[in-house]
Amino acid sequence: MRHRSLLILTSVLTTGALTLTACGSRDEGKGGGDNAGGTTTVVIGVDAPLTGSLSALGQGIKNSVDLAVQTANKDKVVPGVTFKIEALDDQAVPASGQANATKLVGNKDVLGVVGPLNSGVSQQMQGVFAAANLAQVSPANTNPSLSQGDNWGKGEFKRPFKTYFRTAATDVVQGKFAAQYLFKDAGKKKVFVVDDKQTYGAGLAAIFSDEFKRLGGQVVGTDHVTVKETDFSSTADKVKASGADSVYFGGQYPEGGLLSDQIKKTGAKVPVMGGDGIYDPAFISASAEANDGDLATSIGYPVEKLPTAKKFIADYNAAGYKDPYAAYGGYSYDAGWAIIQAVKAVVDANGGKLPSDARAKVTEALGKVSFDGVTGKVSFDEYGDTTNKQLTVYKVQGGKWIDVKSDTFNQ
Repeated sequence: MRHRSLLILTSVLTTGALTLTACGSRDEGKGGGDNAGGTTTVVIGVDAPLTGSLSALGQGIKNSVDLAVQTANKDKVVPGVTFKIEALDDQAVPASGQANATKLVGNKDVLGVVGPLNSGVSQQMQGVFAAANLAQVSPANTNPSLSQGDNWGKGEFKRPFKTYFRTAATDVVQGKFAAQYLFKDAGKKKVFVVDDKQTYGAGLAAIFSDEFKRLGGQVVGTDHVTVKETDFSSTADKVKASGADSVYFGGQYPEGGLLSDQIKKTGAKVPVMGGDGIYDPAFISASAEANDGDLATSIGYPVEKLPTAKKFIADYNAAGYKDPYAAYGGYSYDAGWAIIQAVKAVVDANGGKLPSDARAKVTEALGKVSFDGVTGKVSFDEYGDTTNKQLTVYKVQGGKWIDVKSDTFNQ
């Protein structure tokens, strides 16, 4: 986050000798509807934290993929194929993600997986998927090593797994964008950097720090917090004593909101900035102190302001999902739609049916997909990374996140 052989299913249609050899299963019609003539079922797996402190993001991921699947079925995007999802809860725990990956690989109908949310979880899933030629598209992973290898920071780029893709921009983009905004736009020169010691948080904080110093800023102190703890008073005191005019936090919103609250209680009225991991209403509500002025970067432009997202938003609301699509809804829909388009390409190239090596073919086709999605143009580069490098800075204002700057980042 071992190897399971590709399962081959041969199903004979009731009409005679025609056979379908594929990874998908064949459903006989039961008296009308889309399955009246028999359809192939293709499952898109979803892995995300569906319970626990990050469930607000996880449920948005699941629902958005579900909407993509419902749309594809309604519009018969791939004739003869009915899409379904299988959603598994990783609770943001790497070991759970790895177990989920093994389970999804074992389901012969799964031809692609959307997820996970956390980069640390993805590290434990990638190898499992790669061994089975099962494509994975994350809407939220931002750690560069997942796609560019462990030595990316030295300028050595090597894609570890050809089955890995993502619709989210990496921390290289996000961390530098944040540093440039804080130094140039916000005018902050002395920052205190805190991270949660996790893959995402520590990596993002390191990239931010390097860029902030390169610009001429000063990192006046560093510290670490532990995930799921709630007392960060010692870190808050260090921030106060350092004379920092700002704080950068690499981590998620449960700890980030509490950290902001406790820093402000010391009397250090400085903004806390973080990445997309803190961009959630729960970050604001976690702080008893007013945290107007706190900042966050997030991938892409505000979905609500994108003309390309109007239908997604309307359809999502009409579907009546209990939870909002949250920060990664648009990217999750696009991730699911990318898999659907890859399946379509594979089916079209094989005379209207799935080939016996459908998983490998879908992985290959994913690298070539290109379409106008909810979040803009969706396509992948040679590392499986999104070609969409749009980012936005948000500020807490009046108890809400307000977008203050959107731009396309060019490294």
